[in-house]
Amino acid sequence: MEFTKSRQADTEKMRALIAIKIVHTTIWAAIVACIATVPIAALRHDFRLAAALSAVVWLECGVLAANRGKCPLTNLAEKCSNARQPNFDIYLPRWIARWNKVIFGLVFAIVEVLALGVWLRAR
Repeated sequence: MEFTKSRQADTEKMRALIAIKIVHTTIWAAIVACIATVPIAALRHDFRLAAALSAVVWLECGVLAANRGKCPLTNLAEKCSNARQPNFDIYLPRWIARWNKVIFGLVFAIVEVLALGVWLRAR
């Protein structure tokens, strides 16, 4: 009987972890899409869209900053698994998950400078 309860608890944790990974990956993809779309919007002189997309990314930065650099979904995933490799909580290759903030932070900084430059020239 105890074995069955333990097994059921493990199954529930695995299902919860899968759900967290799906949500986390979806949010990550949306943030990356925002970053990728900012320069397109700026180059098309759609500065309101560029600003809105940037605001979404800055909001995500605020969430990470408020949580000591970790996604709150990682905290939830930690309750479901003892694994701690960089991609245990998201469906990304390990190296991308490990360097995610560095890679996309740098890309976002470049994109913001580009958008600002296009906006200043258009004024």
